[in-house]
Amino acid sequence: MKELLKQKEISILAIILLIGAVLSFVSPVFLTIGNFLDIIEGNVVLGILAIGMTLIIITSDIDVSVAAVTTAVAVSIGYLFTYLPDSWISVLLLFLIAPVIGLVMGLVNGLLVSIIEIPAIVVTLGTLNIIAGIVLYITNGNYINSTSFPKSFMVFANYELLAIPILIYLLAIVAIGTWYILKHTLIGRSVLAIGGNTQSSVRVGIDYKKVKLFVFAYMGVLAGIAAIAQTAYTKAVDPNGMLGLELTVIAAVVLGGANIHGGRGSVHGTLLGVLLLAIMQNGMILARIDTYWQNVVTGAIIVIAVSYDHISYKRSQDKLAKIEVEA
Repeated sequence: MKELLKQKEISILAIILLIGAVLSFVSPVFLTIGNFLDIIEGNVVLGILAIGMTLIIITSDIDVSVAAVTTAVAVSIGYLFTYLPDSWISVLLLFLIAPVIGLVMGLVNGLLVSIIEIPAIVVTLGTLNIIAGIVLYITNGNYINSTSFPKSFMVFANYELLAIPILIYLLAIVAIGTWYILKHTLIGRSVLAIGGNTQSSVRVGIDYKKVKLFVFAYMGVLAGIAAIAQTAYTKAVDPNGMLGLELTVIAAVVLGGANIHGGRGSVHGTLLGVLLLAIMQNGMILARIDTYWQNVVTGAIIVIAVSYDHISYKRSQDKLAKIEVEA
């Protein structure tokens, strides 16, 4: 029981419940099922991207190009709609084409990081600017609205099963699939091993470059799926609609208990981090707090979360050093 209470995820859950209790007094609307489903549906894209980012952060890397990649895939979807027939086959094709486009861009990042061994922050900052520039050049910054979307896609976007939006099921599938990969596959266990101790994992035969390539490629695949979710949720494609989202994605992962230095992270923790950010944002909207102050609060959360994580990491390293000296 004591070990359970020490887990960071339990602390996050307690904070979520506390904030929820406070917001229920601020606005009676907060505790309604409709509002709760709206919160989850509105953060499906953040959740999918954060799940992918979890694997990268576990391996002690970071990807700041996720929002740009997602936008690029969303723009590709917008243009594909003009060529695809108005049928369910088109929707199925999207779930094949979009992840493949994302995979290609993820592989570029992965190859540069794993094979050429350029620091991930440098690589992804570069690809962020390259992709964003190409997207703005192609679209000229123009907004693509739903008038060019097939009716079959609009039916998919609005579909509900048991009164729950389809996008929430999409998030659940991604979460369960990623959890399974991390816990029950060789590559998933290799991701955790590489993050925990790179040198030791290489010594026991884990292919470091293969693992790095996998996490960035998988991030690209999830960015493709997130692009479909974003297009379905907004019923439009906005070339500038996801600017700065990568920072929120990183914040959600760190808040969810992932160590920014690698070696620790979980899918359920990341989902709690996403939910915490979503509830805070929803609460500020219900409390009619200005949008600018919402950005200030989100930024402060990022700084506090990363600072706390870094201090905890330094303390754990100091304890290990002390034990080694005493031994």
